[in-house]
Amino acid sequence: MPRFCAALLFLLAFPVHAAQLSAERVVDAVYAIIGPLGQRSPDNDGLNANFGFVVTAQGVILIDSGASRLGAQKIAAAIAQVTDQPVRWVINTGSQDHRWLGNAYFASQGAELIALTRSAATQAEFSAQQMRTLAGFLGARLDGTQPLPATTRLAGDEACLTLGGESVCLRYTDAHFPGDAWVWLPKRSVIFSGDLIYVDRLLGVLPWSSVKKGQAAFHALEALQPKYIVPGHGAVSDLAKARRESGDYEDFLANTIGGAARDMESIAVTLDKYADLPQFKHLHNYTELHRANMNRAFVEFESAP
Repeated sequence: MPRFCAALLFLLAFPVHAAQLSAERVVDAVYAIIGPLGQRSPDNDGLNANFGFVVTAQGVILIDSGASRLGAQKIAAAIAQVTDQPVRWVINTGSQDHRWLGNAYFASQGAELIALTRSAATQAEFSAQQMRTLAGFLGARLDGTQPLPATTRLAGDEACLTLGGESVCLRYTDAHFPGDAWVWLPKRSVIFSGDLIYVDRLLGVLPWSSVKKGQAAFHALEALQPKYIVPGHGAVSDLAKARRESGDYEDFLANTIGGAARDMESIAVTLDKYADLPQFKHLHNYTELHRANMNRAFVEFESAP
């Protein structure tokens, strides 16, 4: 069956949940799939994040596979709008649900699943918890999803691979979630940052996040001077916007909130003092996340100054 016909049949199969994905060209053969800024829901099948792909002469390299089997099928349909090349590689930038729980679908279509070793290990560690949590968001639309951690595991803190003349380089960030990584396309000057960078939406600091590592990783990314950034959430960006909306916030959390913790200031006084930050208030989820982010940053630096 031609790939565009398969995509059409998928769209017809789920008429109630009409929110579909589309691919936008970043540069040359590199495409981004931009998800919504809000929470996971049945309408988006957990795809409240960004994905992307590179079309090569030897097949498609997909960056992240979605949060469910149905989400993976939506991603496949978006790819089919651009090319009839098969997905040869799926590269996972991390182990949060929407980065990898679509792996099994693409593996069933013949794709190789690739991640850095620690990313794959964390996928296995968190899989049961993530499936339980997603069931609360997606209900029956999670049916058929099988957790399958990446099977090709790359040793070391960074690694580069080439398919069809396109080089992709993975490097740990370990910022938002343990085992998180970015994917750098040096030939195209494009970086898929994973959840290191958010634009349009305030980045989240989870119980497993590290502000220290996030700050260091952002500075390392800046040194690459990418022309195009596909962030974990938000629109395709340049480095200047990524600096304003993620890098500056990481620096604030590490330097200002971390500094207060190192100086043994009161956490309550610190959180109240910096509750209102005009330069970040325009970002989606600011009201819901900012105070919790500061709290977790303070605790991180208090525990290990």
